[in-house]
Amino acid sequence: MSDALPIVYLARHGETSWSLTGQHTGLTDLPLTERGERNASRLQERLRGLTFAKVFTSPLQRARRTCELAGFGHVAEIDRDLLEWDYGQYEGRRTAEIRADRPDWQLFRDGCPGGESPDQVVARADRSMRRLRAANGDVLLFSSGHFLRVLAVRWIGHELTTNASAFMLSTASLSALGYEHGLYRPVIRLWNETRHVEE
Repeated sequence: MSDALPIVYLARHGETSWSLTGQHTGLTDLPLTERGERNASRLQERLRGLTFAKVFTSPLQRARRTCELAGFGHVAEIDRDLLEWDYGQYEGRRTAEIRADRPDWQLFRDGCPGGESPDQVVARADRSMRRLRAANGDVLLFSSGHFLRVLAVRWIGHELTTNASAFMLSTASLSALGYEHGLYRPVIRLWNETRHVEE
């Protein structure tokens, strides 16, 4: 594997009150908890020594604040395509509550009534992927869990369907997308690293 091949680092935002309770947090603009802030700060140490051609962040405050605390707020570009899934009528609800009404519901297959369909989120991920691949060097981005799972699945050339449900992501985790042997072979280099995170 060549060090010259670019790497895209994915940072999930730090903990919020709803990520603690398992509520779907799409466009509701929640702040980080105190622990979320501490863990976001720890990303700075984890990323020390790395340089990035571009840094992008979702406009939601949980991602922007994580970006700031990680030390990249002054260089980050806001990218609306990095927003979390719009959960529509399922915003603020837990999966168990949704499945009480709709037992076979799967986000990555069914989307959300009044919110985004899987195809709409895939379209955003694909636009992001084109920008990431056009950057001249390594890239860092800050976003949310379900969107980052979609991006990872699309990066390696898979259809969304239920594939993305297999990619768990913890808050303030770090992952990396890249290539093996050449740009023709996209891979996941690192997934859900949390060694820097306070339990």
